Amino acid sequence: MLQVKVIPIYIEAGISGFESPAAEYKELGLSLDSLLIQHPNATFIGLASGESMQGVGIFDKDLLIVDRSLTPDNGDIIVCNYNGSFTCKILDKVNKRLVSANDNYDPVVIYPDDTFQLEGVVSRSIRIHKPAELQTLLCML
Repeated sequence: MLQVKVIPIYIEAGISGFESPAAEYKELGLSLDSLLIQHPNATFIGLASGESMQGVGIFDKDLLIVDRSLTPDNGDIIVCNYNGSFTCKILDKVNKRLVSANDNYDPVVIYPDDTFQLEGVVSRSIRIHKPAELQTLLCML
């Protein structure tokens, strides 16, 4: 049976409004690394580009957490090197295709002559709400 761990969020944190400057904050003791990255030694972060994956909630300039240790299943979102270009698509193993999550883009068949290298499975995506600050963060890495 699935066990769900409840993480308390205290009302003093003022999630839905503006709290008093004197409000006491309690640290939750959470680490984004441990919440988002299952296999640190096999994980990299990429930046989404374009509109082809909007149907699964991945938008231009979102961060992608890509895990190289995961074996992709049919229907997983992957990052791959396809004919010299890095791309993020849905893997259709049955029909040997890369599928976009946007009806404006046709699926791409992977032929034997194509260069195809799986880079990893997208395990998480993170929406960036202030892109200007993202550029500063990426420069620091």
